[in-house]
Amino acid sequence: MKHPILTILKKELTRFFGDKRMVISILLPGILIYVMYSFMGSALTSQFYGDEAAVSAISAVNLPDSVRAMAEPAGIAFDEIDASEIETRQDAIAAQADFPDALAIFPADFDEAVAAYEIASGDPAPAVEIYYNSVSGSSESAYQTLYALLDGYEAGLINKFDVNRGEGYDLASEQDLTGMMFSSLLPMLLMIFLFSGCLSVAPESIAGEKERGTIATLLVTPVKRSSIALGKILALSIIALLSGASSAAGTILALPKLMGPAGELSGDVYGPGDYLALAVVILSTVLVLVTLISLISAFAKSVKEASTLAMPLMILVMVLSITAMFGTVKTGLGYFCIPLYNSVQCMSAIFSFQLSAAALWVTTAANLVVTGLGVFLLTRMFHNEKVIFSR
Repeated sequence: MKHPILTILKKELTRFFGDKRMVISILLPGILIYVMYSFMGSALTSQFYGDEAAVSAISAVNLPDSVRAMAEPAGIAFDEIDASEIETRQDAIAAQADFPDALAIFPADFDEAVAAYEIASGDPAPAVEIYYNSVSGSSESAYQTLYALLDGYEAGLINKFDVNRGEGYDLASEQDLTGMMFSSLLPMLLMIFLFSGCLSVAPESIAGEKERGTIATLLVTPVKRSSIALGKILALSIIALLSGASSAAGTILALPKLMGPAGELSGDVYGPGDYLALAVVILSTVLVLVTLISLISAFAKSVKEASTLAMPLMILVMVLSITAMFGTVKTGLGYFCIPLYNSVQCMSAIFSFQLSAAALWVTTAANLVVTGLGVFLLTRMFHNEKVIFSR
């Protein structure tokens, strides 16, 4: 063979991509993640933020002029009733009827009583009663809106000065907010997706061939064992990279929707250089993960056993990936020499706009060294008949 590595690479890719179910299994996770996260974001936004254009319909008894004047800007439509209708409106709220959303009962002459009230007197302050149904989303929203309106009105009666009147005091930019959120979440998600992609293909390629007995045919061909090892690792890396990329793309696209109006996130703050650096880190990380799982698969007797033996590695990857959520990005180059941990730190640095060229190069070099050592060990395992033919 003129190009044995390419031959092995082509063989593995043909075997995987010739199976339509395998192709679907690679692309489907990203689609499902996007749909699921988008749906969750819409549901959470609807539950916790509601419809900004919605108007709360609230029945009111003895509605004072001061509160009536604040109703429209607050998104409240008051329906003034007399005391004889209180029980009817309470029953409607309890039954979760379409109208009203809540019932507010003000004391007679509320504005005059508030103006005349003295805190030092020790007498009870004028009280407003608000009836609502916490099971109903619209009723709960109406209660919260009216409560916030009255609470702000009460505070405004005794406030002697304001702090940060208006907007524009938060100097954090959109880039800062996006970087903070993405750097804490995406490294963990990316590492989990990449590991899942590697685990879904690597055991089948090596342990699966041992289990089926086809690896013996491959090893007797006039191809160096090192070429077989490198060809398999490269092919598996391509497949795992596609699987991880599909999941990552679905997550990145859906994350702004998942965060809802509180997030205000956008991937537009990242440039081509950031995405190129991320691609380099992801590629080198996939090489490390595929190499480690391939070594485990070569030692295992079956695909099931390989998946079981890979569980400690999965736990390690999850523990390391969680470190991105706590603490700042490490700056010492020594941290970027630690396999897998360096990938997490590098991703976090990219998303938080703190990546240095030295950290990127050290991470890539360290991962390639680990991959090279893994290929050497896998080659030695292919030469060991006790390991390869243990069934």
